Amino acid sequence: MSVDDILLDTEKRMEKAISKLKNDLTGIRTGRASPGLVDSLRVDAYGSPTPIKQIASVSAPEPTQLVIRPFDPSIMKEIEKGIIASDLGLTPQNDGKVIRLNIPALSTEVRRSMVGRTKDLAEEAKVAIRNVRRDGNKHADQGEKDKELSEDDRDHLKKEIQELTKKYEEQANKIATAKETEVMDD
Repeated sequence: MSVDDILLDTEKRMEKAISKLKNDLTGIRTGRASPGLVDSLRVDAYGSPTPIKQIASVSAPEPTQLVIRPFDPSIMKEIEKGIIASDLGLTPQNDGKVIRLNIPALSTEVRRSMVGRTKDLAEEAKVAIRNVRRDGNKHADQGEKDKELSEDDRDHLKKEIQELTKKYEEQANKIATAKETEVMDD
């Protein structure tokens, strides 16, 4: 692999780790209703677990309420069962056309546990970024062994990979800090 290929691959994989972190953090509850809260929810519809956003539209008309409007009203009961079975801790209210979820205010204890979960997810992302760094460094060492890269090229490449690692770890920290602030401030 060339220097550019290794850098491009490394950066792409680090970007995926950041994307996964952002996606995981949308499921963490703040005091406000957010459609992202139910994004990871799967409902047994049509014989298989289906993501809720594929079978219903989810909106937040008020800061403390989510409204789930199924595309097919015949699966209302399945959506209700899925919400009750999930670890969201919310009770659905079904009026025959839509399902309403009232989002209660978070206690300080719950907020702290959400912040802890946020920190765990950020740490997972940083570990993934460091694993990508390790792989990139292995490719650099292999490139030198295979005589595709000089020793100087390899050292320069490792330095650039380390700079990418720092950049993406800082990004993960910023994202996590923003989410922690959002959880504690509401």
